[in-house]
Amino acid sequence: MHRIKTPRTWILGVAVLLSWMALPAVASAQTYEVTITNLTNGQIFAPPVVYSHRSSFDLFSPGEPAIPELAGLAEDAANDPLVALLGAEPKVADVAVGGGVVLPGESTTVSVRAWGRARNITALGMLVTTNDAFFAAEKRVPAFSNALYATAWDAGSEANTQDCAHIPGPPCGNGGVRVEAGAEGYVYVHAGIQDRGSLSPEDHDWRNPVARIVIRHVTN
Repeated sequence: MHRIKTPRTWILGVAVLLSWMALPAVASAQTYEVTITNLTNGQIFAPPVVYSHRSSFDLFSPGEPAIPELAGLAEDAANDPLVALLGAEPKVADVAVGGGVVLPGESTTVSVRAWGRARNITALGMLVTTNDAFFAAEKRVPAFSNALYATAWDAGSEANTQDCAHIPGPPCGNGGVRVEAGAEGYVYVHAGIQDRGSLSPEDHDWRNPVARIVIRHVTN
């Protein structure tokens, strides 16, 4: 004779099944320390954003317009909207933000987890004495070599006036002030600080790469 399960028994069975299904993702989670070193002589990095994601997820494509959340990071180091976007993206596993700015020649380390098919790690952040420059680099883990170098990109969302009136970082301090007329309209490799506006190329220009990124596996 077959016994019909009570609702309580059925609910318990479902809970056990769901817990069992969740185990592989938890068991396969890996923690990585991502160390970002500022290789420039006259640019400060805003607190960097680091996230793990599937290889099919691209935050931007060179030659295409930057999404508003990326433009906000590149223009004013406004990380929160981008972090919220990444946190809601199904192809992103984990996202973390550095604890402070990264001065020239200095480093910061951010921890991020990766699991399942989210085996790519991207790090990015604003070069703050610019109109809309940011560095970005991506690496698949695990890999034989976990060090990579990041190029400076132009978000193309703001004109490169290089005028202190439109620059958030020192020595200017004018965040939230931008000139959109004349913006390129697409992401491309940044041309650096040129001899125009009020910024001195001698003090704030750079040559790529602008950042060295080392990814170290910490725990399972």
